[in-house]
Amino acid sequence: MTNRIRQLLSEMAALENQLQTALHEQEGQVLFKIRGRRIEFERAVREKHRQLRTGLLTWLRQSRLQAVVSVPFIYSVAIPIVLLDVWITLYQAICFPLYGMAKVRRSGYIVIDRHHLGYLNSIEKFNCVYCGYSNGVIAYVREVAARTEQYWCPIKHARKVLGTHSRYAQFLAYGDAADYQARLDEFRNALAEERVDAAPVKEV
Repeated sequence: MTNRIRQLLSEMAALENQLQTALHEQEGQVLFKIRGRRIEFERAVREKHRQLRTGLLTWLRQSRLQAVVSVPFIYSVAIPIVLLDVWITLYQAICFPLYGMAKVRRSGYIVIDRHHLGYLNSIEKFNCVYCGYSNGVIAYVREVAARTEQYWCPIKHARKVLGTHSRYAQFLAYGDAADYQARLDEFRNALAEERVDAAPVKEV
């Protein structure tokens, strides 16, 4: 990997972090305040939310038949999602310490807070909890898998891959065999030096 590519990747990561921070700060200043685990809205905002909420009966009457029919299939996915969550947590609890790797902080990926919104009825809140949990588990599992890949096989694929994780860009080029074992040790040492909640791979 050239120094130019390393520099661009570093700049992209820094800009993404700055953007996320700025967006979160702007939302908080305009709409809500976070105090510990509590999310607080001004009284006028809470009242407006209640006025905008669609009642259960109205919401059910407005629901399309296609959506109602799909409900059992949507929520059946909760079974493998929960099993995956439990199994991947057990996996990293056992394996990561053996590898000398920092564990992924699960709570940083699975965030359940949209059920506090007053403009959602009970069904919408339940849907939001389910979506937040499911997507959070997928993101959590992705980071566990990414760290595992960095430890065992930090090599890019020959073909273009869609939706690669944040560590992939730093991996070794396909077919680059020079000093592979030494570079592999560098990738593993970088994992050992990460904080528990770190996400991007260190440059090696």
